[in-house]
Amino acid sequence: MTIATPRRFRAVVSLAALLACAPDSDQPVVGLQAHSFANSEWSTPVLVNVNSPFTEQTPALSPDGLSLYFQSDRPDGLGNIDIWVAHRDCADYAWGAPQNLGSPINGAGADFAPNLSNDGHLLFFSSNRDGGQGGNDIWVSRRDNTDDDFAWEAPTNLGPDVNTATADQAPMYLQSAEDGSGNLYFNRGLNSLLQADIYYAPVTRDGETRGPAVYVAELNVAGANDARPTVRADGREILFWSTRPGGLGAADLWRSTRRSVHDPWSTPENVGAPINTAAGDVTPSLSHDGRTLVFASNR
Repeated sequence: MTIATPRRFRAVVSLAALLACAPDSDQPVVGLQAHSFANSEWSTPVLVNVNSPFTEQTPALSPDGLSLYFQSDRPDGLGNIDIWVAHRDCADYAWGAPQNLGSPINGAGADFAPNLSNDGHLLFFSSNRDGGQGGNDIWVSRRDNTDDDFAWEAPTNLGPDVNTATADQAPMYLQSAEDGSGNLYFNRGLNSLLQADIYYAPVTRDGETRGPAVYVAELNVAGANDARPTVRADGREILFWSTRPGGLGAADLWRSTRRSVHDPWSTPENVGAPINTAAGDVTPSLSHDGRTLVFASNR
């Protein structure tokens, strides 16, 4: 199997603003100034306290910002790559020790690239487990209790509208900004390290597909790897990582916008420093309020 990025990456976070638990919190309130993501500059990224000597990638925050899901090849998992979760009691607290999500999310193979729906009831992720269409597929699991990170039901394959015999992975579900129930953004390629491209497919609020995946021509470059898209909640900004020319390193984060969800995406622009470096900066994920960006880097 193949995964989306090289080894030895670490989870990193950049903030436009932080929210305290409550107005009378004993912890300091940091930067509660940004009213619009589009008019905010990202802070210098800081290392997240969930990392290990192994590889941590594809971080994603829960809707309330209190759970951080990510993939890791650290020991004591069920397979060679598993999905882990760390929790905190408040947005300005440190993360607790990561825990393996366990079965039925993780299995003996590779389970990675988690993403939660805006309502917290769906978990999309990639896996090479049996029962798929071939290669890496996208799967979805459901839960009733959005406060329980270990209440996920047995995952189901999204089927041939999304999955193919090639690598289909790194899902991101935009639940309500676009027409219909929502669109699932992801990348597909001959393999996940060469010429992956960004697609989207219509998906219902229950995690069922409503039609075949659509190639997003304005975001992709021939011969480059364009992957792990993450879309702002209003549907008017998308970030992804790419190996296209014009970056600062081997892989950079890129950004595209559109006037409305009915317009095409603009020509992607490099996010620039301090997010990108001469190293590899990959797998971005926006928080549900658009004020926090988590990504992986081997800087």
